[in-house]
Amino acid sequence: MLYGIAAATTSLLLAAFLAALLRLPALRLGIVDRRRQRPLPLLGGAGVVLVTCLVVAAGEWTGFAPLGPQVERLLMAAGAVAVLGLVADVRRVKARFLVGGTAVAAACVVPYSETGFLFGLPAVGWIVLVAVGFKALDHADGLAGTVGVVTAFGVGLLAAAEVMDELAVLLSVLAAALTGFLMHNWHPARIGLGACGSLFVGFVLASTAVMTRTGHDPVSSVGVLYALTALATADVLLVALSRRLAGRPLLRGGPDHLAHRLRRVGLTPPAATVVLGLAAFSGVFVGVLVHMGWIAESGVFWVGAGALVAVFGLLLIKPYAPRRQPSFPVGGSVRPPAQATSTQVRAQLRVRNG
Repeated sequence: MLYGIAAATTSLLLAAFLAALLRLPALRLGIVDRRRQRPLPLLGGAGVVLVTCLVVAAGEWTGFAPLGPQVERLLMAAGAVAVLGLVADVRRVKARFLVGGTAVAAACVVPYSETGFLFGLPAVGWIVLVAVGFKALDHADGLAGTVGVVTAFGVGLLAAAEVMDELAVLLSVLAAALTGFLMHNWHPARIGLGACGSLFVGFVLASTAVMTRTGHDPVSSVGVLYALTALATADVLLVALSRRLAGRPLLRGGPDHLAHRLRRVGLTPPAATVVLGLAAFSGVFVGVLVHMGWIAESGVFWVGAGALVAVFGLLLIKPYAPRRQPSFPVGGSVRPPAQATSTQVRAQLRVRNG
């Protein structure tokens, strides 16, 4: 107990320190998100990854919190995913590169001996979906970090209930590191999570959730896992439907995520993050109650129904600006700007040459 408190406190302070320390190098190296109104440095996620891995590894080295082979394999796979995300932060890479690498890492952490190959493959796909979903949540200040903290606490409760102490320690350290990072990521954000941190957080949360549900009924496990990450999956569904209906490429970015649409109806950036954080907490809370057996499994259907209502309701908000059509004078001749410019230049040359 005392070690867990000390580890969480250390993670919070170190993550806050690294987030402040890495901001200037990220700006100088050009590791920034240029899609926002102002360039946002993206090495905050690298700080979260470093703090989480170092503090958890310190527990293994000191013998206070042995990891075990399963958690060691999870950390190595999550570290590989973080490296992929860091590459994406430094230079543009195709989305299939990130998805494929995350899928390979997920295939290495699923406990096939307990889930079986039949349920292991869907688990791999679900881990990839959640990791990509958390990357998508990084579109607003403080959103991915807030949802990550809430989800980490929920999955940590599941791990404690299953007497998986090593997973509980890992999740508490991750939640504390994200809390320290949020000190610099709340609106207006001074540093961002980036693909490195968001993929790492989503991967760890999804993988540990799968581990805590091994041995339970597969049908109820699907409901619990969905409830724990309902917000991230709802954002992915909303964006996919929106771009499909608008005829836009699925992988083409745009202001069509959850927080973007809430801001269009008048919410401030902090208010949108708080609303979505409460929505994430509701899903996690139901998932924990169902796992503990304190409410019926049908409770997850209410989470799914609420998410669908929210998705279809937000679809009514048009996020894409209409294309501007060129206006031409009625009855007049149209001359392209380049042609008009060249004609003027020739006229000026004739005047100068007499």
